[in-house]
Amino acid sequence: MLAFNPGWNQSAQNVDLFDDVSAIKEKMVAAGHVIEHEQGGEEGPASFVVVDPDGNPILFEQHR
Repeated sequence: MLAFNPGWNQSAQNVDLFDDVSAIKEKMVAAGHVIEHEQGGEEGPASFVVVDPDGNPILFEQHR
């Protein structure tokens, strides 16, 4: 599984400016991607999973 963590850098340290996971999810849905699993609210900690054309799950997970 490939994971993206908005709000964190490569060392899991907070970054100041980032796209909220809910905004990323909206863009993915608008582009025609199916959300396989989601958890959380409209902002703050949340996550969702999409599956790429090869069947690999991609996790978008925001911790703050």
